[in-house]
Parts: sequence; C-alpha cells; structure tokens
Amino acid sequence: MTYDIHIIGGGLAGSEAAWQLAEAGYRVRLSEMRGGGDTTPAHQTDGLAELVCSNSFRSDDAENNAVGLLHAEMRALDSLILREGDAHQVPAGSALAVDRDGFSAGVTAALAQHRNITIVRERVDALPDGPAIIATGPLTAPGLAEAIGAATGKDQLAFFDAIAPIVHHDSIDLSIAWMQSRWDKTETKDYINCPMDKAQYLAFHQALLDGEKTVFKDWENVPYFDGCMPIEVMAERGVDTLRHGPMKPVGLDDPRTGRWPYAAVQLRQDNASGTLWNIVGFQTKLKHAEQVRIFRMIPGLEKAEFARLGGLHRNTFIRSPELLDATLRLKSRPGIRFAGQITGCEGYVESAAIGLMAGRFAAAELAGRTLPSPPPETALGALLAHITGGAVAETYQPMNVNFGLFPPIIGRTRKAERKQLYTARAREALAAWLQAA
Repeated sequence: MTYDIHIIGGGLAGSEAAWQLAEAGYRVRLSEMRGGGDTTPAHQTDGLAELVCSNSFRSDDAENNAVGLLHAEMRALDSLILREGDAHQVPAGSALAVDRDGFSAGVTAALAQHRNITIVRERVDALPDGPAIIATGPLTAPGLAEAIGAATGKDQLAFFDAIAPIVHHDSIDLSIAWMQSRWDKTETKDYINCPMDKAQYLAFHQALLDGEKTVFKDWENVPYFDGCMPIEVMAERGVDTLRHGPMKPVGLDDPRTGRWPYAAVQLRQDNASGTLWNIVGFQTKLKHAEQVRIFRMIPGLEKAEFARLGGLHRNTFIRSPELLDATLRLKSRPGIRFAGQITGCEGYVESAAIGLMAGRFAAAELAGRTLPSPPPETALGALLAHITGGAVAETYQPMNVNFGLFPPIIGRTRKAERKQLYTARAREALAAWLQAA
C-alpha cells in the first residue's frame, strides 16, 4: 500500500490524527503494536483508543470549565474521539463518561472502515523517513523510545514523571506569603514563600505521614531518585528532613517578622504569563483529595486552587517546548510530528486534542499550505501554546488543560464571572480562526 503519512500509535491521539488526515483526503498508514504480537503492561485489549484508566473525559461544561470548553472546540472540528464519546455516553452528571468497550469499538470500526486508512498491527522501532506523526503515549516501546532519544538527545526524554502540584496565582494569599529569592541573590524576586512556625510545621509533617497514599502498579517500577523523592517519603526519614530539604527557611526574611520562619514552602513560576505556580519539591503519591486537604494547611495556601495535583509514575515524554515548533514538528527533523501524551499533555481529551491538531497541521502541509495555530485564547490554542513554548523547558511537566494556561482577562473582573469571560472570549476567537483557516 502507498500512503501519504505514517502514524505510529493507535491510542486517542493517533486515532484522532488518523481521522483528521483521512477526512481531509490523505492516505494514512496507522501502526499499532497491540494485536501484532506485542502489548503494554497497562492495556487489556487490542482495540484502538482503549481507555486504560478512568472512563471519564471529565467535565462537559463548556461555560465554566476548561476541559468542557475543549470538548466543545473539538466537536466543532469534527473530532472522532468526541463523536464516539457522545455516542457511548453513560450517566455521570455533568461529566462526559463513556462505556469504555463500546467507545473503543466505535473508534476502531470508524478507522477500519475508512477508505483512506490502513491499520497495520506492527511494532515500529525506528523513526520513519517520510512524513509521520509519533503518538505512542507514555508507554512507548523501548526500541522507539531509544530512537526518539537518539534524535532529540537523551536528556530530552523523560522515562518517569515526578509531578509537583501547581497552584493558580490568584488563589495564593499574598498577605501571608511574600515574593523573595533566597538570600536576595537575584534582583528579581523569583519565588513565592509561605512561612510556617514550629507548630504549623509539626502538624503538617504529621499530616504527610498520616495521609492516604496511592501505590505503584507492578509494571510502573518507578525508582525514587534524590531529585524526585515524594514529599511524604522525605517526611518519613525524620521530623527535620523537610526543613533541611525543600522546606528549608534559610535566607528568607518574613516581612511580617523580619526573621527566617521555622520552615518555608516555595512556589516557582510555571508559565510565561505567571498565572500558574509550582510548589517546589512537592512531588507526591498522596491521593488527590489528601493533597488538597494537606497542602491547604500551608499558610498562604488555605484557599489554594490547584491547576494540577502531584504524582509520580512511569511516563515517556519529550521536552516539547524546546524540541517542537508551533505546529508540533520536531525541529531537527521537520517531517516528524509528535502528538498526545508523549508531548507532555495530560489526560484523555488533551491527548486527543493534540492529535487532532497534529493531523490538521499535517494535512495542511501535505496540501502545500500553512495552517495557523488556534489563538491562545481558545482551549486548543492555550494547550498547544503551553506544549510548544509557553512552559519553561527545564521544568516542563505533563499538564491538563486549565484556565491558567489562557492569556489573562484584561481589566478588573469579578472572580465568579471570570470563567465565563474566558469561555465567551474563546468562542469568539475560535469562530474567527475557523473563518480565516
């Protein structure tokens, strides 16, 4: 068979990219190793777009929720994943949850029956020479992972994922926390510092010890490295371990007392616009509800709103802000695009969304034209911008779509109205982009 483009990986991103290209009239070879003698430790079937964890695509509220807005934008762009999600929906309140078997079967049938798609059950261990999209996800096979590492540089490919929580800046109480770099070593005050007295620290330390944790799956086999040790594991090593590690207070002068606090939690800016801040050194295996409860014990974070909660698990993703251009092409080999979780997005819908955009960018290129990126005011554009340049490359970590990725609303606004302002602006921006594109 002759084909115009090769897509490697039949998960959510690869399936969506294949659909977009095929619908645009291009012949697609879709390679999926499951069903060809190989599998992964997480998958149970050889169905395309298999959901390996939850069956939820999260909120479907397009007025007040960033992922719901992303759903709406993908529907407007003829997303196969959203079409089949809607067709196989099960009751879940305002969330979009699906019958996982019916959903996967629906996606598989749609792609298998498309005249422009050939599904090949094979493992691919090398990067293709011609136009291609790599959408192999967080469990990329070792051979291909090695080839990606060789093409990008070994230090550009992560094999585990040590995630610290990220907080929306406008939910931090700056009457308690303050801006300062340790010892004032830089002219700019680069960190937000949250002080603790001894009683607060001891209560927080005990909460970390007592908090309910998740456990590794057997296949994850994630080692603890000094640079990514979970905060609760450090706490287990002694009551003062955190005060000599990520919570050390030295060089930080609390403006309310003029002295160093007993302990301090630091937050570092996580995106270019300064709307998101990372809690430094707080990667964790605490369950999500426990993270919210315990981390809101930190002075200044009592009302914290989290854009992302922490975790530590096996993953494979590239340092996309450094390696990819604005259309998801590998800068060193522009014939190859990346899509899905391997780019460093997090979540079913986000993976499919990046697959959708990779497919559309590739289709435009095959047609001899350039498709402009969606505006950053849209959910698609905000997520894409984060992956391809909005995040700090050195500290890049997987991220779900959230309003912290969007350009801030200009002017004074009531907090209760802000989400609807984001979504109204996004709808206008998407409509203008669709008309121009």
